[in-house]
Amino acid sequence: MAKNAKKAKGASSPEVAEETKAVNETEAVEPVEEPAKGKKKAEGGKKDAKSEKKPNFFVRTGRKAMGWLHDMRVELKKVHWPTRTELLKNCLVVLVCILAVGICIWVFDALAAAIIRALVNLFQG
Repeated sequence: MAKNAKKAKGASSPEVAEETKAVNETEAVEPVEEPAKGKKKAEGGKKDAKSEKKPNFFVRTGRKAMGWLHDMRVELKKVHWPTRTELLKNCLVVLVCILAVGICIWVFDALAAAIIRALVNLFQG
């Protein structure tokens, strides 16, 4: 049984090697040389040179502005616009927070002023 396995293995080895060699030869592709960015294509002639010329300032600016406006419109469609009740609730929360922070600052300011007054009176005698 081991001999049969070795024979099968040995018989398939040259076949596998030939297939691998054939695959490697077909996969070996010569690298494609890309033309430099600054060079013009020799095949195209004058027509390609005109088609590769970038548009004037106003056309480019107009395209950029239209693209920006389109993107802004798409993003504004994604926005969740609050209802009137949500807006009023959120405004109320903001006003309460502003009031609370204002009271805290007022208390700390009054406390700091009292401490400074006490220190000045202590050192003046």
